[in-house]
Amino acid sequence: MSATVVIEIPREIIHTTRMTPLTLKRELALYLFQQGKLSFGKARELAEMTVGEFQQLLGSRGIPIHYDVEDYEQDLATLKELEQL
Repeated sequence: MSATVVIEIPREIIHTTRMTPLTLKRELALYLFQQGKLSFGKARELAEMTVGEFQQLLGSRGIPIHYDVEDYEQDLATLKELEQL
């Protein structure tokens, strides 16, 4: 089940930042990803971008994609499972 949370941001804040609501969502997605609060996939969803677009945005901001040993081991396990199918 999917739920939506609405955050009210005063119009003057949007006007002052000179951002669209979508741009503000993307900034939030970048920040939460950079802080390790959201995975790449969830941050990409929040940003409403494709994988490639979000990777480019991260790169343009100098934000590294988090990929540690645990991620590698999970990917390796998934590949092994796929080989058995």
